[in-house]
Amino acid sequence: MTKDVLLTISGLHYDEFSGREDDNEPIEVITPAAYYLKNNKHYIIYEEVVEGMPGSIKNKIRISGEDQLEILKSGLSGTHMVFEKDKIHMTPYETPYGELLLGIYTKDLKVEESDNRINIRINYELDINGDKVADSEIKMCVKAK
Repeated sequence: MTKDVLLTISGLHYDEFSGREDDNEPIEVITPAAYYLKNNKHYIIYEEVVEGMPGSIKNKIRISGEDQLEILKSGLSGTHMVFEKDKIHMTPYETPYGELLLGIYTKDLKVEESDNRINIRINYELDINGDKVADSEIKMCVKAK
């Protein structure tokens, strides 16, 4: 895989409480990123611009084999989210508006690697401050430019 990659992230939250179908629309972001492999772990680094706010969010995705993925955010928002199949991880999530406590229960995690591409799919349950918010899915595709 090359150092310069294109990262596609697609997220979907199944909000069972709203009752509105349009609340379940996927969100997709395509952004340039940097990739490297160190100690058998994949790292993808990219910056996220937030509309209407000065500054940005620096993101680091760390993939440890097929059973753990971490997302580290710093800047405007800060957190260390851990996705590990059949485990619950709690983490503070700092936002410009205050701090939340996220609970992430990873139901399924799949990582598929080839020479020029990594495909990732994560199904998880998200709770905020102890209350279930949604069943969620993230799909990521990292591919060489």
